[in-house]
Amino acid sequence: MSGDARSIERRASSYQQHLPLQYEENSWNGPPSPAIYAGISTEIAKDGTVTLAMAFRDATYLLDFFQKTFKPSRTILSELGDFMINSLRNYSHTHTVKFIGLAMPHRIPDEYPTLRARLWAEVDVLPLIIDEGNREARDNKFILGHPEQKSFWNRTLDEQAESMARRCVRLFGPENIPLLQVGFRGLVEVDTGFRVCLTTLRDFEKTVSKKTWDAIEYYAKDIIHRRVKIAFFSATPQGGGVALMRHALVRFSHALGTDVKWYVPKPRPGVFRVTKTNHNILQGVQHEGERLTEENWAHVTDWIHENANRPVIFRSHISIHTDLISQPGSPQEEAWNRMWQQIKDADIFISHPVRTFVPQNVPRQTVGYMAPSTDWLDGLNKNMRDWDVAFYGRVFNGICRNSAMTTINYPEDEYITQIARFDPSKGIPEVVESYVKFHERFTMALPDKKPPKLLICGHGSIDDPDGTSIHDAVVSHVRENLPHLADYICVARLGPSDQVLNALLSKAKVVLQLSTHEGFEVKVSEAIHKGKPVIATKVGGIPLQVAAGRNGFLVEVGDTDAVAQHLFDLITNDKLYNEMHQFAVQHVCDEVSTVGNMLNWLYLASRLSKGERIKPNEQWINDMARASAGQEYAPGENRLNRALDPEKVVK
Repeated sequence: MSGDARSIERRASSYQQHLPLQYEENSWNGPPSPAIYAGISTEIAKDGTVTLAMAFRDATYLLDFFQKTFKPSRTILSELGDFMINSLRNYSHTHTVKFIGLAMPHRIPDEYPTLRARLWAEVDVLPLIIDEGNREARDNKFILGHPEQKSFWNRTLDEQAESMARRCVRLFGPENIPLLQVGFRGLVEVDTGFRVCLTTLRDFEKTVSKKTWDAIEYYAKDIIHRRVKIAFFSATPQGGGVALMRHALVRFSHALGTDVKWYVPKPRPGVFRVTKTNHNILQGVQHEGERLTEENWAHVTDWIHENANRPVIFRSHISIHTDLISQPGSPQEEAWNRMWQQIKDADIFISHPVRTFVPQNVPRQTVGYMAPSTDWLDGLNKNMRDWDVAFYGRVFNGICRNSAMTTINYPEDEYITQIARFDPSKGIPEVVESYVKFHERFTMALPDKKPPKLLICGHGSIDDPDGTSIHDAVVSHVRENLPHLADYICVARLGPSDQVLNALLSKAKVVLQLSTHEGFEVKVSEAIHKGKPVIATKVGGIPLQVAAGRNGFLVEVGDTDAVAQHLFDLITNDKLYNEMHQFAVQHVCDEVSTVGNMLNWLYLASRLSKGERIKPNEQWINDMARASAGQEYAPGENRLNRALDPEKVVK
């Protein structure tokens, strides 16, 4: 590395430096590190010399400043990147702080396209691109009576870097999460209007097989050439599984160069309660006497303003209880018939890949099957270094302490987890009962060993009003009926931090998904992607993801004895555990990734935008897309089980 470096060299607190030493390295059992932010700028001389300035600050004050000059060379870009990454990493360790975001002017990523992806992947820092223009010069209400402000590039280099750091702070809200932006006509401005850039197109390509990527390029080329526009509509912009998929899909589309937008309606009081009740009714888990009344349905229909004269695809994301729909007078029949009047004119009906999720009055030629997806590169799933995992583990334990809940003190504590919404269909009572039986077996067989803890957690959606009551019921049950296990069972409802959930899943020993009713639950595939053995129920699309006896176990709903035995086997048999771990990491399907999911939508958009009629006739859209692009599945290629009656997959 060439050139001179200078800084204001803020002295590290010796007390803060020694504080972590009382805990095991990367332990979760300590205070969370303070969050800070960074800003950078560069100056390029005529001879090619580059001067880099980095400013660090918290939400209030400038904390430190670094500047380094790099002489011209063929490796100058990698030198710049390495210096930034190492500076952030070393400063974090020296001062016991966590960088949350780093802002830079447009010029830097234009000159160094991979820098932002490196920041996200290597040091878990959100990279932001900030407009160099100053607000005062554009808005008279800010300059009335004040002297004209200097333009960004007329400031000194240290001023530029500090300005970037200051603006970076403004883009974050509570819990250090970027503020969600919903723009004109309900357009969801994903990644803060793409000011945040987490990955490159090459990063996405590496998450799937060559066949899947070739198919993506086949359809993307056509759609870009014909300037086809694709729009998604859903109820909420944040919190639930559908919102997570849409954020990832639009992010990938932006990198790919296709025109995909996502819209949400204005929130209206009372509507979310109605839509959640309808969700519960169709899954058969509603409260007694609960129905979709004429008055409540009017709330929903009034919410819908207009339909475009374009091909329309309806995507169902829930496990519709079709046997109850077929019963005259049932709440399910009533709710579905109201909905069907709005849905029936859609060109295609897309469902999770389970035949029984599609009501009988839906014409079978319009039905296609599609798995949900998750993004291997976002905060929920990306690989993080142990230092960053420990930061989020300490954040999690801080949440637990604030609610008087037992903590998970990894690595001292091993733990079993179910990560899911606090929902009537997620089988949370069965999770607790299974753990009680496992704990009894473990302590009887191995009285000198410490049993793993149980962690039940998840974050809610803004359209999910049931979460708090279910969370409270579980906590009350543990405290009142299982006081001897209160120190072993952690129940936590979390905020919207993806990396906290990532950390919890990454260090779990075994993952449970004991749903009583389920659509697909892609969290199962997320666990498999991390090599975690899964114990799950034979409901919905779960059996399509779990290779029974290879990467996990499948059990009947309510069979808590079987769950307890499988837990005991996995915790006490290292050979079995390691075999399942290896099989899991080697058998991840493209279909459940963001790229694989995008393939489905690009195929449908390409065909429908040409005026072609698509009749899936209960085929998997992924199979149709691959075949149409000349990329059929090869024998032995990883893909989800194609059984449309998943409960019959295993015995």
